Amino acid sequence: MEFAAGAPPRYPFEGPDPRPLAVLAGPTASGKTALAIAIAARLSIPLEVIGADARQIYRGLSAGTAKPTEAERRTLPHHMIDVADPAETFDAARYAREARACAEGVYARGAVPLAVGGSGLYLRALAEGLFEGPGAQPALRERLEAEADREGPAALHRRLAGCDPRAAARIHPNDRKRIVRALEVYEATGRPISSLRAEAPAKGFERPLWLGVDWPPELHARRIEGRVRAMLAGGMAEEAETLARQGLAGAPAFEGLGYAEALAFGRGEAGLEETVELICRLHRGYAKRQRTWFRRVEGIRWLRPAEGMERAAEEGARVVEAYLAGFPGLRKGAAG
Repeated sequence: MEFAAGAPPRYPFEGPDPRPLAVLAGPTASGKTALAIAIAARLSIPLEVIGADARQIYRGLSAGTAKPTEAERRTLPHHMIDVADPAETFDAARYAREARACAEGVYARGAVPLAVGGSGLYLRALAEGLFEGPGAQPALRERLEAEADREGPAALHRRLAGCDPRAAARIHPNDRKRIVRALEVYEATGRPISSLRAEAPAKGFERPLWLGVDWPPELHARRIEGRVRAMLAGGMAEEAETLARQGLAGAPAFEGLGYAEALAFGRGEAGLEETVELICRLHRGYAKRQRTWFRRVEGIRWLRPAEGMERAAEEGARVVEAYLAGFPGLRKGAAG
């Protein structure tokens, strides 16, 4: 994507790694897009956004995922949005590969990538690199999944703590998918996944900058309700119906928070207020998990728009400018 007219690159990037990567993370409905635009407008170095939302990557899901508008994308270039069909499975490994390729394109255009989103695993995969480990072991995974069904993920997490305490400390006891994968790697290789990961060559960025968006819970809950009402008014139920007609009700894209409830609403099976409350409840729970994840990020700098969007944007811009000043590969070019 090209820069908007009148805003050519001023600081071409030169040189090998380390290269800069700024991250703006936050829970759903926290205003990340608006804040990213406000920060970018205050910088002397151009930014381009690399989206990190596990649902916005899918085409055809705009209302229900609150994608940046066309006007917002014209103001600040965005990538990693609308890159997959709803029937596709899109995982963190694929995201890391494609997002890193986007970052290289950003550097080539003389800009700096700003990863923006609420999908912690995607952000970490890009910023820190993703250890893929040995290939899947179907029979072993099937057995572990059956044990998780029977005993619950917490029981498997305790088992993981016994064989790989470092991995267990990083994985939430309810994160069934990652617990099963860690145990699968251990049983398949006889070695802890944390040890294998530590030996793997780094594929991330040497020193990414992490910014986080934080809201008081009561204010955030009101923002979530406003977002949900806007999504329903903007066509979320129609998007859900389209997916259902295409036979994609069980597809990964359809698992986005609230699509099943929006489908029921669109079919007259539930009222508006009931649907709003059901979807808000899902989003509040998701936001709580996101906040917990991001608070574990070492060195994250928190921005608090509740104290004023202008103040948060100015603080974010100061932090980004100071961070970029530490990269000698950013040289001042001809004035645009």
